[in-house]
This record gives sequence, structure tokens and C-alpha cells, in this order.
Amino acid sequence: MMTAKRIKTLTAVLVLASLLAGCTTDKANNNADTPVTLKVMYYDEGAFFEDYGMLFSALHPEVEIEVISTRALRHEEGKDMDEEMIKFIEENKPDVLMLSPSQFTKLARDGKLLELDHRVEEKDFRKEGLLPGLLDYMREMGGGKLYGLIPYYDSQVLFYNKDLFEKYSVEPPRDKMSWEDVFRLAAMFPTDGEGNDRVYGLSLGYGYDLFSLGSLIAHTYNLKILNPQTQQVTIHSESWKKVYEMAQKALQEGYIYRDNPYEKLSGEITFEDHILMDPFVGGKVAMATGSYYMIEQIKRAREAVPDRAVKNWDIVTMPVDPMNPDYSPHVSLWDIFAISSSAAEADAAWKFVKYIHSDEYARVTSKRQRGGIPVRTQYLKDNEGHNIAAFYALRPSPSSLETLYEGVPNEFWMNFYSLASQELKEVEEGRKTVSEALDSLQIKAQEALVQAHLKKESEPSSS
Repeated sequence: MMTAKRIKTLTAVLVLASLLAGCTTDKANNNADTPVTLKVMYYDEGAFFEDYGMLFSALHPEVEIEVISTRALRHEEGKDMDEEMIKFIEENKPDVLMLSPSQFTKLARDGKLLELDHRVEEKDFRKEGLLPGLLDYMREMGGGKLYGLIPYYDSQVLFYNKDLFEKYSVEPPRDKMSWEDVFRLAAMFPTDGEGNDRVYGLSLGYGYDLFSLGSLIAHTYNLKILNPQTQQVTIHSESWKKVYEMAQKALQEGYIYRDNPYEKLSGEITFEDHILMDPFVGGKVAMATGSYYMIEQIKRAREAVPDRAVKNWDIVTMPVDPMNPDYSPHVSLWDIFAISSSAAEADAAWKFVKYIHSDEYARVTSKRQRGGIPVRTQYLKDNEGHNIAAFYALRPSPSSLETLYEGVPNEFWMNFYSLASQELKEVEEGRKTVSEALDSLQIKAQEALVQAHLKKESEPSSS
């Protein structure tokens, strides 16, 4: 007996099938294919069919999809969730896996994933249309071979208010600037005025202090907190010192927006208050870092409060390391789709993975706001002439690989962030120089690393 949920899903599939008739390359032969059941790992069944399953099923009725939901997995204190996920996979044996970067790397290293290098060479896959650098990045994560693909990504860019740049006769920003360039432009805007008359040169989000701003800059320049081979903390180098002194100067000059606007509100918050909460959207900031979602915020604000929202704007890439100007650590990749090396239906699994990374899928879903940008970047459209290419002009940086510090205990990172925040707060309060704070942090962090390793070694094995 069909459930109401199943009937609803089947109805949607049939509607989609009629809408999409004639727009795929191999549908005509589908009915002749042998029916198979494909086991796909995902958050839950409803989300899977909404995100991917209905479209795929409409085009491939010969493939019956069984969703292996991971909702039952819950984070528990003391448990390694990557290991729990790997156990879940071993028990349920899905054909298609949806993995985090760290899970993906472990399974690829252990030979648990199907190699895809020769499959992406298929002519109709059109690998040249993917986000530049994506395949290289995925091969690096896989130890030199391609084991997974990602249908969506996100990328930070630098928005700028063209009206404010014109009003104050400041040179507009450009692609691939350094952080020094961005701070130089931001410093050219006034730092006086109050309330609605106050203009800021730059917004990076809420709550930026010396530690977080310096860390953001250091991330761009690929500076390492420690050497993963020697397990030596490296925070007191000249490069780190230069970065934090740059951040200290930027904060002292007062052109960075640092307020939390929610703290200034009292009473009932109106829709207009909420939609203008972002200072860039509200026209108070000359430049601001943001994701693709900010474009939607701007559109809504211009419809709701056109007299107060930013009017003329554009975007450029995030600041880059001048030594590596084509790469950015601010490109975020998640939800990696891979095929189990022991998949019972490997061909059907590739048919699914291939489709959700195809031109056809990107074209059909490109108008849907799903929280990410399709890796088929030609379908990222803008009708107002903005520099939309800034979202995909930079390649994902190898420095953003999550496996960089593999083996470093989590407890160390918690202690490090606390120690670093305390030391650099003393710099902001004038009690230490940057050099003194980093020298002190080096000693304390190294001791914290040693202690974290000793504690981890003394803990009983979870196996």
C-alpha cells in the first residue's frame, strides 16, 4: 500500500517528468534498462527528494532510490563523529555516499571509494564547465586521484557601494587586491559622524577583534599556526607579527564597522529594521565581505525600503595573497558525493552522481535559492551587469584543506583560541606589543599542544 507521502512524491515525479520531457540525452532508452535499486546516503528522505531525487527519478524511472538517512546519528561527547559515520556506512552499505571533507579524505585514503578519473573524461560530462580548480582540489583531497564531486559551493567576495566611492572620490576596488590595498581604500573614508550620518570604510561581519581580524588575514596568506610534521607551534614568526600589526593599525584607525546592530535595538524590531540590519545593505558601509546570499538581501531591501537600501553596488574578489593571486581559502566546499568501492550498483551510482553535476541539472535548478552556487558556473546569472565572475574567479586554495592539521587533538584548538584571544586582547588594551603577545602565546600554545597529546595518548581506545 502506498503512503500519502509516497503518493505525493510520485505525483511530483510524474509532473517533473512531463515538464522535462525531451531535455535529456538518454531518456528514450530508459524504459529498456534493467530496473535497479540505488542506495543513497543523505540527511533524510524528504530533503533528498526535494534537493535531488525528484528530478533524477523523473529522468531515470529505471532507478529506484532507497535513501539511507543519517538523521539517527547524533553528536555525543567523547565520540569521534567521523568514525561513527564510517561505522554507519559499513553497516548500511549505501552505493552513493554524502561525506564531509574529513570523512571523504579518510575513506579515500583507506581505499573505500570508487575512482572517478576516467568517468569525468566522458565527453558528455563536460568537465571544462566546472568551477575552475575544483577537480584539482578534489584530487588533492583524495591523495592524487579523483574520488568525489561537489554540486554546490560558496565563495566570499568583496561588495562595494559605488555611490559612496563616487561621493568621496575614492578609487573603486578591483579584483585580486591584497589586504593592504583594501585597508588603504577603506582608510580614505571619513571616520567622524554619528548615527545615520556615520560612514564606515569596511565591514567584515560582527564582533571582529584583533585576534579574529589577524586570523582572517593570516588565512589568506596561508600562515600556519603549527608545523604538522614537527608538531611545533609557529605563531611567533615575523609573518604572523606583520599580519597582527596590520590588523592592529586597521582597528585603531576606526574605519572598520565593529558594532553588533542587534545590541542597539530596543523594543519591537520592524521588518524594515531587520532587512537593513546589515550595514552594507543599509548603505552605511563602503565595502563589505559577503556571500552570494547578500545579493538576495540587497534585492529584498530595495523592494521593501528603496529610499534607504544601497542602490548602486558591485563586487570584486576577496583579497588574495600577492604571491598566489589566483587562489583563495574563502571558497567553501561541502557535501561531497562519492561512490563506495563496494557499491552493488556502481553504474547506477555514477549515473546519479553524473546527473547532479551536469549542465542539465544546473540549468534546471539555477533559479532555486538552495544556499549555494552551482559548480557549473555558467548558470550563475546576473541581469544588472555586476561582476558576477568574482564568485568563481579564484580557485579553491590548498590551504583550506581540512586535513592540514589531521592528528592534532581538538582540545588543543579550544585552548589555543582561548589563549590567543587573551594575549591579543592585551595588545588592544595597550598592555603588550604584538611581538610580546605572540612570544608569550608561542610558549603557552606549545605547552598546551604537548598536554593535549599526552591526554589523548592516555585515553582508552574507542574501539
